[in-house]
Amino acid sequence: MPDGCISGAWRPLRFGRTSASFGLAALAVHALAAPQGPDLLSFAQGAIPVRVEADPASRVTLEHAILAIDGSDAVRVVTGAVPPNTKLAFVYALPAPTVFERLAVPSVRETPSPRQTFIREVAVYGSATSATEGFVKLASATLSAHERPGLQTELVLHRRDAVRWVRLELAHGLDTPGPQVWLEFSEIIGQGRQDEAPLDTGFSGQWKGRGLALVLDQAGAAVAGCYDRQGKLEGSVVGRVLHATGREPRTGVASSFIASLGEKGTVQVLRSTNGAPFKHYVGERGAPRPLPACNAPTAPTLGCDSVIHGIQFDFDSATLRPSSAAVLDSLHQGLAAARSARVVIEGHTSSEGEESYNRSLSQRRARAVVDELVRRGLAADRLTASGAGESRPIAPNDDEAGRSLNRRVEVRCQA
Repeated sequence: MPDGCISGAWRPLRFGRTSASFGLAALAVHALAAPQGPDLLSFAQGAIPVRVEADPASRVTLEHAILAIDGSDAVRVVTGAVPPNTKLAFVYALPAPTVFERLAVPSVRETPSPRQTFIREVAVYGSATSATEGFVKLASATLSAHERPGLQTELVLHRRDAVRWVRLELAHGLDTPGPQVWLEFSEIIGQGRQDEAPLDTGFSGQWKGRGLALVLDQAGAAVAGCYDRQGKLEGSVVGRVLHATGREPRTGVASSFIASLGEKGTVQVLRSTNGAPFKHYVGERGAPRPLPACNAPTAPTLGCDSVIHGIQFDFDSATLRPSSAAVLDSLHQGLAAARSARVVIEGHTSSEGEESYNRSLSQRRARAVVDELVRRGLAADRLTASGAGESRPIAPNDDEAGRSLNRRVEVRCQA
């Protein structure tokens, strides 16, 4: 799939299909039963929140904007106590021009609380101009509660324009028993076609923020650095997204990171530590105190022992996408300089799809990486392809952030 290095198909669900009225059109309420492509409106795919438009009394923040694109269908509160007719909007920047063919909201369900209710009105606008101008309505829906878990409501599409910014407008509640409610939402799913995003080369620097201390160095698609006090991380960039894994040497606790560069030099990070749910952090440029120190390499490379997330494929195929070129170049350079006699290119998937299919797909994709490295000049008898499928996850498969980290290539070198 194009949303990660080694990916599987969707596992079919057993739920049926119902519909709800929306003017003259019918909203499809159904379980996903076939591969649909990556969620292009997710942080793991490079969408980042840039604006929140809401009454300050609603206490809506960028954290709530992240929750709507973190790839999890969990229902979360997105406002404080507000009038039931409250309106709010989140604006997201996309990494490249995008045409949405499908927009949907999963898990429309009510929390068993008289003061909390799910959003009722959803509209998606897009702009090719800026984060503040040129928006046209792409899709909309009036939601109703799903009859059972595992369902999604598709929005009615009005236009299929290529856009760089998305404005998600949310309004009103399904149930309005009193003058004040807490509004809830799950996420917005967007699938379609997206141009290749150029490689972001701005991940060298220092960032500080609440709960965030980060020092990174970037060389091409490879990134290495330090976090917290002594944690050491390594990763790769594809388009505007950095995927990285790290470990704190004193405790051995591992962390996973997904990061994008925001406006005015900020960095936005989703981080999972020791397998816990992902949390959102924002850092501003500047030296953290205390400064992390981990003896990270000053010239990052990909090679032996690397965990690589930036090798991308066409959807449900082993055909490498052009956006993978920078990562493959860096991997070739690292392995060409390594003295190891043999190298195993190991493919891994997330858990969507049947286990046997994922194992086969990961093997074919690992083979495609081997073939590309041979084409770049490495000796064919030095390289072996291996497909592990979904058997060894490094992050939870509960949301798109974790799934995107599990889709990876690992490089094993042998003397």
